[in-house]
Amino acid sequence: MIHARGLSRTFAKKRGRQSSEVKAVAGVDLDVEAGEIVGFLGPNGAGKTTTMRMLTTLLAPTAGTATVAGCDLLTDPVGVRRRIGYVSQAGSTAPENRAGEELVSHARLYGVSTADATARGKQLFAELDLDGLWERQPKAMSGGQRRRLDIAMGLVHVPGLVFLDEPTTGLDPQARANLWEHIEALRRDRGTTVFLTTHYLDEADALCDRVLVIDKGSIVASGTPDELKSSVGGDLLTVTSTRAAEVAGRMAGLPGAETARVDGDRVTCRVPAGGAALVALLRDLDAAGIEVTGVESRRPSLDDVFLTVTGRSLRDGEHPAVPEPAAEATR
Repeated sequence: MIHARGLSRTFAKKRGRQSSEVKAVAGVDLDVEAGEIVGFLGPNGAGKTTTMRMLTTLLAPTAGTATVAGCDLLTDPVGVRRRIGYVSQAGSTAPENRAGEELVSHARLYGVSTADATARGKQLFAELDLDGLWERQPKAMSGGQRRRLDIAMGLVHVPGLVFLDEPTTGLDPQARANLWEHIEALRRDRGTTVFLTTHYLDEADALCDRVLVIDKGSIVASGTPDELKSSVGGDLLTVTSTRAAEVAGRMAGLPGAETARVDGDRVTCRVPAGGAALVALLRDLDAAGIEVTGVESRRPSLDDVFLTVTGRSLRDGEHPAVPEPAAEATR
């Protein structure tokens, strides 16, 4: 569904009389197969938004090639637009229009007849729990209802590939979980390929078949959530004791253990098979008469993956590494 090689975008940046180039995306290679749900993650300024805007024809690449939904991104951008759905983070519905009329008008832009658009729209309303809201204005809907309406807008022309940009931003936990079910149903019931960006790591973990991590304009990690978490290097053991130095020495002796770290009375260490290692460690500490006040074994998370491959947490995205200025590209 998406095959890109060397996709790049360079912006011209001017400061006074001096000009410079900023490479927001630096030669991205990515592949998304039909029927996949793929998460595209990265801190703010990493090149995530610029890449998505290129793949959806909203921004021309400076270099590289790509086919999207079977059409060449450079030579047939109109063909790409006809075959994809795009749900922006800001949404696309006018607050004063009636929801059903907005949906039908959007479908008409794709050449769908009024009758077909109405039938498809009402089917989507039923599938996305929007029954009874055909005549309602978006401004009178809840946040979750508006996001589901945005998704219906992106699907009414029956695309095989849909781009979702931060689909659950601003929703409460219940609305987020509800929308997850609908996103999963897109692939399960319709065979739709989904390419989404998100700042919620639990969302990527729960929804995505594969995750791509971009930082400083390049893909720095790719794989299933479990593959990426396994690459971090083991489970994290945490033991709290007033004899932390002794605990650290014994923890470092566990098979495959990395260097133990001591922070006050808290000792942490990564080891393979954390559950079994923790049992063995507690037996050893008990035999040595070392009192323990707290223990924990935690599997790696996607946030640990981010910390490993980018040197920062995704939650630290407020400090961009690569700016994404709205300027003209240099060619």
